Amino acid sequence: MGKNIQRENTCLKIVLFGPECTGKTTLAKLLANHYKSQWVPEFAREYLQKKWDKFQKVCTKEDLLKIVSGQLKMESNKISKARNFLFCDTNILVTRIWSETHFDGYCDPEIIKLSEKLSYDYYLLTSIDVPWKKDDLRDRPYDREKMFSYFKETLDNNNKPYSIIKGSVEERLRNSIKILNNL
Repeated sequence: MGKNIQRENTCLKIVLFGPECTGKTTLAKLLANHYKSQWVPEFAREYLQKKWDKFQKVCTKEDLLKIVSGQLKMESNKISKARNFLFCDTNILVTRIWSETHFDGYCDPEIIKLSEKLSYDYYLLTSIDVPWKKDDLRDRPYDREKMFSYFKETLDNNNKPYSIIKGSVEERLRNSIKILNNL
């Protein structure tokens, strides 16, 4: 990770932010389609699914820097094609939260430093008002309120601009568009 970790562009970088299984991917795709722009998938999902499929192993502390590096590379590749907005299904701040909540408060100092250095223009904090769906990687069905609070507190404590997005898929899309049109 190092040089050119966040490519410059005139588009606004919007992060879909929140606990697992809150509709971030769905909303990122819909918004990118609506604005005829780009969205950046979650690198960790593909990386960790391959690890699970091959070895039946879950994420470790050692995986986190690889995940951050892969996410930033994907973001850098997509930003040059983005128009007006780049929708990020996740970002390094999510990786930091995941590390802190899954490894007893621990987060690699490099991830902390990068999470404070990298900039995004706006966060759409997705509510837990949608059903949780089990898969190989999701592991917090009973901690949704606690996780949502942690995500919100992180945005508040770091003075990040955000709006909470709730409701059906259609309501989430409609409300997100209203918010983004006013940025």
